Amino acid sequence: MTRLDGRVERGNRTRQLVLRRTVEIASVEGLEALTVGRLATELELSKSGVFALFGSKQELQLATVREAARIFTERVIRPAGEVPAGIGRVWQLCELWLEYSRGRVFPGGCFFYGVMAEFDARTGPLHDAAVRAQRDWSAHVERTIKEARTAGELRADTDVAQLAFELVALLETANALSVLHAEETAYRRARAGIARRLRDTAAGEVPVPEAP
Repeated sequence: MTRLDGRVERGNRTRQLVLRRTVEIASVEGLEALTVGRLATELELSKSGVFALFGSKQELQLATVREAARIFTERVIRPAGEVPAGIGRVWQLCELWLEYSRGRVFPGGCFFYGVMAEFDARTGPLHDAAVRAQRDWSAHVERTIKEARTAGELRADTDVAQLAFELVALLETANALSVLHAEETAYRRARAGIARRLRDTAAGEVPVPEAP
């Protein structure tokens, strides 16, 4: 039993080692750049060992998407949820997302922006995974905005879906321009745009954070 537990633990460590590398590669070169042979060579592992962990290239790709989602949750979703519901939480969610992109948690910027661009016009499990990731994120932003409205910090007539669409558009545009031009001006502009939209929809005298 001890020997079996040791093998499972080693397998889990190797799996995490592989996934740390796959999210880096995929964020820059795309999920199609992932191959068992490449990973085995770069990480000095056997090809059969890597294959045994995932079973197929597609499962390796899907596991990479899941790992990226786990990292994103740890860096953005979870800490934003520690802020009380309201405009402050909406702002913090956007701030954390911008820092996630600016800090290059993934070398290629937002992992999911790249996956959506790679698979938006395709069909199959990877396209479906990209769709789920996008819908989950949009739903989370909408839920956060709705909570702020329920808390009385956004006007009662706030169009939640529209505001969420606009905030996400500002975030993704900042990410795309920063990666393309290797500069950070777009993040400042995104923060200014987000602050303006929140001021426009704030209820009464509710304070809105100032963009730096």
